[in-house]
Amino acid sequence: QVQLVESGGGLVQPGGSLRLSCAASGTIFSIYAMGWYRQAPGKQREFVAVINNVGATRYADSVKGRFTLSRDIAKNSVYLQMNNLKHEDTAVYYCNTGWSTPGSWGQGTQVTVSS
Repeated sequence: QVQLVESGGGLVQPGGSLRLSCAASGTIFSIYAMGWYRQAPGKQREFVAVINNVGATRYADSVKGRFTLSRDIAKNSVYLQMNNLKHEDTAVYYCNTGWSTPGSWGQGTQVTVSS
């Protein structure tokens, strides 16, 4: 099994930045990709970004140009740099191990964009 632990959420003003981290442990040899989903109040969970073992990335159209996903293979971690945050980015952000479909989930970290 894979365990995922997220950190880095918080409250930020519109236009601000946050960096989320996700660290994996357990059967990490089985992990092909790591990334993020998010779920806003009253909405379905949606894909945000993912990176695979050869460094390829995919992003949701809503975050392209504002969010950047990177990884540290030695630390079994991924990082989501979120810039120019908007009110609509407010959500619980979940780390995930899937590339095309969701895999293992973390517990989530809250991101609130508010003035």
